[in-house]
Amino acid sequence: MEDRIIVDSILKDGRKNLFSLIVKSYGGMVFSRALGITKNAELAKDVAQQTFIRAFTRLDSWNGKELGPWLTTIASHQALNLLEKEKRKSTVSLEAAPLPDEEYSEERERRLQRMEHAISRLSEQDQQIIRLHYYQKVKTDEIARQLNLSQANILVRLHRIRERLKKQLQDEDE
Repeated sequence: MEDRIIVDSILKDGRKNLFSLIVKSYGGMVFSRALGITKNAELAKDVAQQTFIRAFTRLDSWNGKELGPWLTTIASHQALNLLEKEKRKSTVSLEAAPLPDEEYSEERERRLQRMEHAISRLSEQDQQIIRLHYYQKVKTDEIARQLNLSQANILVRLHRIRERLKKQLQDEDE
């Protein structure tokens, strides 16, 4: 079936199951593009999955020409965005930041208690991710395996959790 007919059937007739034909036809091409950029098979799988999700949600923006180049462009952007996020994460990682050699103080104890309280208000899975990553020093790929999620998903969730905790603590200060 021709790409235009498949896309029209999905958009106009609501036959979303036909999207699997697009995935089968272009999955290898998208994965290859992602692998060429990320140089990591696991990240490339995540990029390919995100590419098809994005393509599906934006199928109405396809210009009707060739579907392959459109999908590989999306894959390129997804892969580059993921690499940029990984780069930012590695430069501002809490693990990499040296901890000050603080002696016990009531102020430090109060900050730790506030952080524990903020963590306790997270969902069970978010608490588990934080505790595994920061307390038990488990690497993100292992956390992903344990929780049956992708490593990219764990990285995104860690970022969002940190932002949520930071906002919570700032709101309490005000």
